[in-house]
Amino acid sequence: MGLLDILLGRTKPVAPDLDQLFALPSAAVTLQAVIGFTPTGHGAVCFATVEGAAFEQTHREVQALLDADTDRTGPPVELRQDGYGYSWLVSRRAPDQLPQLVNDLHAVNSSLEANGFGPQLLCSLVGFTNDAGRRLALVYLYKRGTFYPFAPLPDGSERRDNALELRVKAALGNDLRIEEDVSRWFPLWGAPGL
Repeated sequence: MGLLDILLGRTKPVAPDLDQLFALPSAAVTLQAVIGFTPTGHGAVCFATVEGAAFEQTHREVQALLDADTDRTGPPVELRQDGYGYSWLVSRRAPDQLPQLVNDLHAVNSSLEANGFGPQLLCSLVGFTNDAGRRLALVYLYKRGTFYPFAPLPDGSERRDNALELRVKAALGNDLRIEEDVSRWFPLWGAPGL
């Protein structure tokens, strides 16, 4: 970024850093110790819906790559669409296999990026739950390279538990690169993997 960019207030966009995903297992230990949430084993990658043969080929490659892992039950990744028109590649693991789940999410993101679908990538999430059955997701914003917590209220309404989200932010500030702009903490109502 040059002097003219600084004077005109232009900023360089943050480059995606998929390696940030590998911080999730250590953040999960903190999350369990401080707030009592443990991984569900579910995670997903969200992207703007893509049609065509190139995407179908990429999806088959991701399936084949993750299918090579014999330590899995069920399909390697499931392609789903939500009610808002976005596509999700969902991975399921045992709750104690968070590092493998993170590897899955990294592989899906990397494959989509390598095949030219990087601009369509929106976010990745990993689901957590506590003993009372409350749900929480740690969401990685692809275009920002940051995380934020998303905690829907358990009553089924499209409302969130802002106090819990702020507690998670405070607890994980040393483990993850947390998105400071809370206006970017988008709700993910009905997200697969949550």
